[in-house]
Amino acid sequence: MTDQVLSVVVLLPRLLGWPIDERAADFLPYLVVMHLGTAIALLIYFRSDWFAFLGSLIEASSSRARANRRIFFFVVLATIPAVIVGAGLRKILGEAFGSPLTAAIFLIVNGVILFVGDKIAGRSEGALDQLNWKGALAIGVAQCAALIPGISRSGATMVAGVVAGLRHEDAARFSFLMAPPIILGATVHEVPALFKQGATLGGAAIFSGVVAGIVAYLSTSFLMRYFNRHEFEALNPFAYYCWAAGLIGLAMIVLT
Repeated sequence: MTDQVLSVVVLLPRLLGWPIDERAADFLPYLVVMHLGTAIALLIYFRSDWFAFLGSLIEASSSRARANRRIFFFVVLATIPAVIVGAGLRKILGEAFGSPLTAAIFLIVNGVILFVGDKIAGRSEGALDQLNWKGALAIGVAQCAALIPGISRSGATMVAGVVAGLRHEDAARFSFLMAPPIILGATVHEVPALFKQGATLGGAAIFSGVVAGIVAYLSTSFLMRYFNRHEFEALNPFAYYCWAAGLIGLAMIVLT
């Protein structure tokens, strides 16, 4: 999934022996900028949806405007649980994000979530217009799992979406629409505090954000085409990747 690159960023320095202090003041801004690049890429890719949401707040008459307003409301509703949980567990989660061992273990757990969730969902056929507030809230609760390093935000929310009855493509679209608000909110909240702690925004961090944005745009484009063509057990390949990456990372950490 598009956000698994951040787990790899936590794992790679340890696995490759790079002299990077993952608990240093400048490391978290590095991750924050990567998140920001991802959010901007998703806003650009789904710009037609966001313009439709904006238009629906102005035009109240048409059935399409009402449907877009309803989806926008569900995006907002699904964002609330992660905001509450993230604010309450900020310190604990901040320390956990610097742990390669935690990231490796939960990459494996993430694979189990993707594999089992897809099996439970079976052949979901619901369109995004058919999502109700209970399903949206359940997806929002699932997003909280991504506060744990190694758990894919898009993966967890997609699993919740297909279990709620959405097609994989519609579950992916809703998951990606949920991402920019929570990422931008976290960025606005974190950046002032980080600078107060002495963190700096160097050229490497900015470059990482640009690269993350490009990768996120290309991978989102690929994923949307993939889920458009694949419905049955569509998440299995990503589960296999998480198992492989997590097991290799865990083995290298334990053996070195």
